[in-house]
Amino acid sequence: MKGRKKTEKGYHMETFLIHGKFRSEKWDYNHHVIPPITASTAFRLDSALRGQQGFIDFADAKYAARALSPIYIYDRLDEPTVGMLEDFLKEVEGGEAAVAFACGMAAISAALVVTAKTGSEIVAHRTLYGCTFSLMTNWLPKLGIKTKFVDMTDESEIRNAINEKVRAVYFETPSNPTLEIIDIEMVRRCVDEENARRGHKDKILVMVDNTFATPYIQRPLRHGADIVVESLTKNIGGFGVDMGGAVIVPERLRKSFRGYRKDFGGVLPPSNAWSIMVYGLPTLKLRIKRQEETAAKVAKFLSGHPAISKVSYPGLKNFPGLEIAKRQMCNLDGEFSPGTLIYFEVAGSLEDAGKRCGSLIDYIAENSYSITLAVSLGMIKTLIESPGLMTHCAYSADEQSRIGIHPGGVRLSIGLEDAEDIMRDLGEALNVISDCSQPL
Repeated sequence: MKGRKKTEKGYHMETFLIHGKFRSEKWDYNHHVIPPITASTAFRLDSALRGQQGFIDFADAKYAARALSPIYIYDRLDEPTVGMLEDFLKEVEGGEAAVAFACGMAAISAALVVTAKTGSEIVAHRTLYGCTFSLMTNWLPKLGIKTKFVDMTDESEIRNAINEKVRAVYFETPSNPTLEIIDIEMVRRCVDEENARRGHKDKILVMVDNTFATPYIQRPLRHGADIVVESLTKNIGGFGVDMGGAVIVPERLRKSFRGYRKDFGGVLPPSNAWSIMVYGLPTLKLRIKRQEETAAKVAKFLSGHPAISKVSYPGLKNFPGLEIAKRQMCNLDGEFSPGTLIYFEVAGSLEDAGKRCGSLIDYIAENSYSITLAVSLGMIKTLIESPGLMTHCAYSADEQSRIGIHPGGVRLSIGLEDAEDIMRDLGEALNVISDCSQPL
């Protein structure tokens, strides 16, 4: 006699990331070992009425309640493979709904534009990914949206920045590239005090970019965030072959974000969604645990080298935000999970450190086998870059100085190579610039 087929309920999240749902409303693939993938930009409709019912889902809010979902019409609106990935993401982040985008910046743009409006303001941490900073300083002002940058490790600065115009508080934790840790619960308390004086439609939303940590390491919604944004291109995708982004939102905002995606574009291709779902998420735990083991060894090695003046890694005992990190950055097993990124600064005066940093990076680019000079992060290969010269060059020299990006700063994204090989290549490069007693 056949027993009843088990569901995903009651199993660990790591197991869910491999198997997902046996049946999705997006697509019944009960007999597939691997979820299927769509390859059609348009879908056949049985009648004009069915087409109308599908479009109602993206219509004015007063009609949207009549929508029948899911009805697939056109890839840019909605489609099964992307929908299945969104189901995975909302579950692992512990949210109500997820909306996928073509890349992380498309997701971040959606989060800020959907929640803000002309004449409103955003409070953001002073140190952000360079493209997010560029979005906030070059493009959002064209829509009449102003951003105020503050040190969000300082509670008083957050409180002083919040006024009646603020609609969102936005930050990364750990921050890119300096790995500062922002206390999500503290930010939540500050926002709640202001929200107590506001009507429902005007409440401030707390947004966290979870790209560095991933939902394996940190689930910001559990600590008080309203919205989570993340790049799927990085550790979640993991292999450096597919771009993607996602926003995890309350159900009441899902239709607004899907409507934004419909009209502004930035649609995630089904092929990318499929790769992330089939290869990225199922291997997330294995990759990060191995990368963290290596990162701990490399961080310790760098901390003892005379050519390095500072090393930031949440796994080090002297890390400034260690206690907050231990509270927020807990993996799916409940263990402290310090992540896969290291930030360090080359020793010397600002001018000399900048020159030595350039020499270090160039030497690695030309001579290293285990370390690759490239932007991005979270790949199976170890990547190195200089934020001041590369990813954060949107900041002026004065702005870099103000937000703590050092001319000799280096961001290292640990991959799956052997730790000894990474330290060997780093050591050779550091020996070239190790005579810190003499200016260049």
